[in-house]
Amino acid sequence: MRETTTDQTAIDAALETLAAAPRLIVALDFDGTLAPFADDPSQVGALPGSWAAVLTLQRAKDTEVVLVSGRPLDSLARVTHAPAEMALVGSHGVEWRVDGHDEAALSDDELARVARIGAALDEVGARFPGVVIEHKPAGHGVHTRRVSADVAAEANAAASAAAHDADPGVLERGGKDIVEFAVRHVTKGDAIARLRELRGADAVFFAGDDVTDEDAFRVLGDGDVGVKVGDGDTLAGFRVDDPAALTDVLKQLARLRATR
Repeated sequence: MRETTTDQTAIDAALETLAAAPRLIVALDFDGTLAPFADDPSQVGALPGSWAAVLTLQRAKDTEVVLVSGRPLDSLARVTHAPAEMALVGSHGVEWRVDGHDEAALSDDELARVARIGAALDEVGARFPGVVIEHKPAGHGVHTRRVSADVAAEANAAASAAAHDADPGVLERGGKDIVEFAVRHVTKGDAIARLRELRGADAVFFAGDDVTDEDAFRVLGDGDVGVKVGDGDTLAGFRVDDPAALTDVLKQLARLRATR
């Protein structure tokens, strides 16, 4: 595991170097990173200072901002109000809105698998009041933020059993107060690698808070900067306490990039 630091001097130096890259991708998770968590996922919003920095970066020369989220693409677009020219990647890399074109092609077999798993999880959700089943294009999420730890553990176990009974090949992955079940093995790391190649980027900045963001940190290399938001083991080189602390990082990067 890479050594992770909270040292501000080290972060400042890394941002100075990053801001000088000829072509830069700034990739950002949304929930828990740009936006604090909320019990109702439809009511979250990016912190104003972070969003102002994001828009400044989006306008900077040879710089592209991409929001990379586990949310379905339509949900991500709706809660962020991202401008049409901003690239969005949803469902951990399954769905793309890049260059004004949407991409989320699942085969008929995959669509049938998604429906079968969803029906099984809906039955589980009905047994656990407060547990929310979120249906996504390539899978489903079981949200347990509104229930106790004991109920969450029981619901997650039931959901896992039901999903694997419905489809033995289902991909299961955990996150903060969510377990997801998908039919396509695509990660945020795959998305970052694809974006780097697609744009010919010389460097990548990525910030995220959840377990699924570790796939993105894993593919970062020399000259890239990864920032973990919050606690927990991480492969990121740097850590900040919370979304509010990330605001300062984004403001600094935006200022450096705009005036380089």
